[in-house]
Amino acid sequence: MAEVDTTQEWARHWQYTELPQLDLLRARYVRHTFPRHSHEGYVFGSVSSGVEDVGLPGGTVHAGPGTVVMINPEVPHTARAGVPEGWVYATLYPSAQVIDGIAAELKNPRGTVGFTETCVRDPYAARLITDVHRAAEEGNALAADSVLRVLVARLLNHHGGVLTARVSHSAGARDAARARAVLEERMQRPPTLEALAAELGTGPFALLRAFRKEYGMPPHTWLTDARVRRTRRMLDAGTAPAAAAAVVGFTDQPHLNRHFTRIVGVPPGAYQRERARTYKTGGDTSP
Repeated sequence: MAEVDTTQEWARHWQYTELPQLDLLRARYVRHTFPRHSHEGYVFGSVSSGVEDVGLPGGTVHAGPGTVVMINPEVPHTARAGVPEGWVYATLYPSAQVIDGIAAELKNPRGTVGFTETCVRDPYAARLITDVHRAAEEGNALAADSVLRVLVARLLNHHGGVLTARVSHSAGARDAARARAVLEERMQRPPTLEALAAELGTGPFALLRAFRKEYGMPPHTWLTDARVRRTRRMLDAGTAPAAAAAVVGFTDQPHLNRHFTRIVGVPPGAYQRERARTYKTGGDTSP
């Protein structure tokens, strides 16, 4: 059996200025694994070769060519290669405002729009995802916007629905929400689990269980994800990675680089350079 070449990983994470509420990622990953994390917006992924294993609360889905992965906002998930040669894919990250706007045009039922399936075989929708990328890379705003709307309409019509908000009034849920607020406020110098639990009037294990139940991950994992999210906003605003690392509570820039790369898929410097390059060229980044 031929040895798998793991040196040919590549990735581009960027934003097209004409569609400012949409992030795009194209990549080939072999050894790279995404730890448990979530997104503020939606995720639509299309694998063109190989297999991506996506770990979701309901289990692992195996996404290969011709499938589309749909992940709703704030759903914790992981990703890794499902075969030795890894996977090549194109992903779109539209904001909730983009999806809500298209749903409103389609006169979908009122409520929080979401997708009832996470991985479906739909070669046409998979091609639409790559077509959005191609149009954006060519600087064709009309095509990129049009194809994106066709894609979202198709996915909403075939796999969309109104998400039922899970409302819990238990003491554990209240403690988890209060703990999250404390971690957001003290991101730079967070308390220990024991100190946090004592401050909230509960026990460490009780808080750990409650937090995991509410947010799908333990507090320390959630905090790393939150730090990376805040770093992205700072990088978008022009803050240098080293300065951002200090503000959000990473010990230094290498510490930031490691976690940012694992969660976002590219290093913070590359992420920021693509932002600057896109804005400078007005969105047309084709050779």
